[in-house]
Amino acid sequence: MADLTTNFAGITSPNPFWLASAPPTNMGSMVERAFDAGWGGAVWKTLGEPIVNVSSRLAAIDHGSNRMIGLNNIELITDRSLEVNLKEIAECKKKYPGHTVIISLMVESKREAWHEIVKKSQDTGADGFELNFGCPHGMSERGMGAAMGQVPEYTCMVTEWVKEVSDLPVIVKLTPNVTDIVPPARAAVRGGADALSLINTINSIIGVDIDTMIPFPNVNGMAAHGGYCGPAVKPIALNMVSELGRDGEVDVPISGIGGISNWKDAVEFLLLGANNVQVCTAVMHYGYRIIEDMLDGLNNYLDDKGFESVHDIIGKSVGRVTDWGNLDLNYDVVARVNNENCVKCNLCYIACEDGAHQCFSFDEQGYPVVDEPECVGCNLCALVCPAPGAISMVRIDEGGEKRTWKDMTSKS
Repeated sequence: MADLTTNFAGITSPNPFWLASAPPTNMGSMVERAFDAGWGGAVWKTLGEPIVNVSSRLAAIDHGSNRMIGLNNIELITDRSLEVNLKEIAECKKKYPGHTVIISLMVESKREAWHEIVKKSQDTGADGFELNFGCPHGMSERGMGAAMGQVPEYTCMVTEWVKEVSDLPVIVKLTPNVTDIVPPARAAVRGGADALSLINTINSIIGVDIDTMIPFPNVNGMAAHGGYCGPAVKPIALNMVSELGRDGEVDVPISGIGGISNWKDAVEFLLLGANNVQVCTAVMHYGYRIIEDMLDGLNNYLDDKGFESVHDIIGKSVGRVTDWGNLDLNYDVVARVNNENCVKCNLCYIACEDGAHQCFSFDEQGYPVVDEPECVGCNLCALVCPAPGAISMVRIDEGGEKRTWKDMTSKS
């Protein structure tokens, strides 16, 4: 079997699967059960000045029979005292010395406050700190969380404050609530960050009860924006991870977070430059034991591909991501229908007729037929088709000289 051991900013873990800072890491007994189940590490629920949370605090989007494809929360940091949390962290790390324990921190934007909590926390035996610069609700309204992460200068400054006194590796957790993830990431690196983690949750309102006209989650007739996570955010997270993975100035390890529900999701993050992954919503939905399938799946994947270590696949797909202007305009694919697999549902025709380029008709037997000269290779028909193998996208160009938009504009 492949070696799943990871080295992340000098922190060794038995596998690349960590629990993200969230309700599943709220106390020692929970983290210990997670380690027993097989998780390689855990980022403790964010420590700071204890707060009082509201009720209710979660809401979700379902899609058909799929529950909770997107989860919204307005829960804040720990509601337990710093002393209790630090005691449990020390006990947990003592019991599980081979597992990774990271302390997530968030305090007000004062140098003295950050120095104080770091000094109090780093003698617990924990392996590192994660600075929560991403919380988009509640804490950001107090000048913390995303309020710091959205301003690169603040990100750099606070990271520098922590590095002044920290004896442990420092991970900076970035907010996705920015127009460009690169500037805050570079700022964290300038501030001395040993690693980055992303994404934190996305600012959102999950929906409105159209009978009562009260948005979710309902807190005595009122609602507030919260953090969006779950499977629906994975494409956004993958994009941001890949942006940092191909940025030459971001030369520190990346912990990938956002919609990871199974081993395939994790592999995608690793291929796009993440050195490990953190999971939250899937555990809240299905429990700690999902790690069993994640470990088996990743092991089998690495064995099937002939890789000896999980480190061998990190960043393998980064070079495949580029700017739109570098894509080959001469590459040409068209849709083709395999009648043996077609169920004659006509979805391909409807989608193409009303949502694409009107290149479908029907033969005498009622099977869809593609007018290939009119087909632009958009993929829509293949995406809506419910019958596996019924529609294929086939390359028809001769593979000649590459031609890009940037080439065309540079010559003109």
